[in-house]
Amino acid sequence: MTAESDLRTLLSDLRPELHPGRYVFASVPDGVVPAGASPVVTVSEAEGLTLVLPEPEAVAAGLDHSYPAGWITLRVHSALEAVGLTAAVSLALTDAGISCNVVAGFHHDHLFVPYGRAAGAVAVLERLAAESEVG
Repeated sequence: MTAESDLRTLLSDLRPELHPGRYVFASVPDGVVPAGASPVVTVSEAEGLTLVLPEPEAVAAGLDHSYPAGWITLRVHSALEAVGLTAAVSLALTDAGISCNVVAGFHHDHLFVPYGRAAGAVAVLERLAAESEVG
């Protein structure tokens, strides 16, 4: 599958998918992922390794954590060099008053939004896609 870089096509084909469960952000200063933890995202920072993982795993590992979130994957295969996708998605969510943390994977973009607003965020993204229909 070829990665898409045209913004209008990207937006019209967002296909947001909400994953089940609550995800949280935690940091491990020593950079070691605790046993039993399966992060869906890791980011290496000077202060430690940031983990985004299911909340029950963070609790079981005794990790301090924050930002209970819903995880939304944009199913469109976005090119890493595409311009404007993050900005357009962020603006739509901003207009709805929904915070968002974006992580780009090789194939898809992933959004972490407040858990209680996740279904609303999906609705906002579906509306954005409908308004961007390529015709």
